[in-house]
Amino acid sequence: QVQLVESGGGLVQAGGSLRLSCAGSGRTVSTYDMGWFRQAPGTEREFVASITVSGGSTYYADFVKGRFTISRDNAKNTVYLQMNNLGPEDMAIYYCAACLDLWNRCRRKEAFGSWGQGTQVTVSS
Repeated sequence: QVQLVESGGGLVQAGGSLRLSCAGSGRTVSTYDMGWFRQAPGTEREFVASITVSGGSTYYADFVKGRFTISRDNAKNTVYLQMNNLGPEDMAIYYCAACLDLWNRCRRKEAFGSWGQGTQVTVSS
């Protein structure tokens, strides 16, 4: 099983950018399709983006298309989420996870496991 640790969160002004990282240990992340989710207080954890093992295919939630980019570096055992033009609506704890199901299901929370502990993203207006 892969262990995942997120980093890169913090405080940013509206319109700013952050790059989140998700580093794997134990089993390599290069064997999994990977995804990012987020959870704001009082809300359900929601899908943000996912990426195939090769990085050749990605999928995004509608609310982040054109602003966020998911990528991976299998040699570094790390998955990234570049977030641009952040707004207050993007404030949440961001989690990465490994998809344990078929690619076309790697946008449903139930398809993921090995969740990291999350990293907080705060956006000031």
